[in-house]
Amino acid sequence: MKAWEPEKLPRITADLPGIGGRIRVVPEDFEVEEIPAYEPSGVGEHVYLWVEKRGLAADWLAARLAQALGLDQRSIGMAGLKDRHAVARQWISIPASAEAGLAKVKIPGFTILRVSRHANKLRAGHLRGNRFRIRIREVHPESAQRLPALLERLRNVGLPNYYGEQRFGRHGDTLRIGFDLLRGQSDPRLEQRRFLRKLSLSAVQSWLYNRYLAERIRRGWFRQVVLGDVLHQYPQGGLFIAKDIAAEQERFDRREVILTGPIYGRRMLKAQEQAAELEAQILREAGLSLDAFAAFGKLLLGTRRKNVVFVDDLQAQLEGQDVILTFTLPAGSYATVLLDEIMKSETG
Repeated sequence: MKAWEPEKLPRITADLPGIGGRIRVVPEDFEVEEIPAYEPSGVGEHVYLWVEKRGLAADWLAARLAQALGLDQRSIGMAGLKDRHAVARQWISIPASAEAGLAKVKIPGFTILRVSRHANKLRAGHLRGNRFRIRIREVHPESAQRLPALLERLRNVGLPNYYGEQRFGRHGDTLRIGFDLLRGQSDPRLEQRRFLRKLSLSAVQSWLYNRYLAERIRRGWFRQVVLGDVLHQYPQGGLFIAKDIAAEQERFDRREVILTGPIYGRRMLKAQEQAAELEAQILREAGLSLDAFAAFGKLLLGTRRKNVVFVDDLQAQLEGQDVILTFTLPAGSYATVLLDEIMKSETG
């Protein structure tokens, strides 16, 4: 299997039948609302716009907004890139100098709901998470019987924090470019396209993380602390190496710490002992080494990613032949991963 080809990732609900169905029939089927890291203060040199967009890609919207306001697109700030095929509500920041032009902005599918001010530009990652309301249409006739076990499993065990397939580009194109770069087969035309280079390289990091997490699930390590694991104080705090396995397992079960996986790079805190062997195996099987990441400097610094997402507020409501799901995910986690656990495309 080539690295950029789709891979079947193990589910945490693999033994439970899914409910099937269809999503994104219309944008209103997929609603997402940003949970900001902070509220605008009301004063400052940047205008914050609480907006609703329907069926619009984030980069396309930023380009149109910049054109309408006479701005460089880079001066527009967004905390997260919301789904195109959705109704999304989020904050966008623009320089205060462009506020007078807002009255002239007419973009179909785009509505400004609130205007405020703040001292700094909104930057990627300035959000705590996202709230979702998703309609799954034409679900399996036995969905009422299947849903309780699915919801209970996900609420009790947690959701694997995989990256969604959209992270890797159409047909894996973004991922393939990243592997070429890491293997020294770069296209000279990419040297001036820093954004595409960074996106492609980080796609490889994401793919490797998915492989790592999938292997932990296959080994029965999804909620098991092993010697040398890198743990994160939960919900906030620092990283440390697991040495007293029994004690750390108890803390994990109480949600005081959480397991993390590798986002490979030269500044990544490496696992030790048994956990390190798995991290090395994933790299080896991909034909890569940490030296390949170090060659790209700041583009691939590396970090750790939480392996488990808690979805305590996950709820489902039956409405005719449809199911409406509501839940909250932290920033960087994918609703499509949760939907796959519940729907299962092969459901009969």
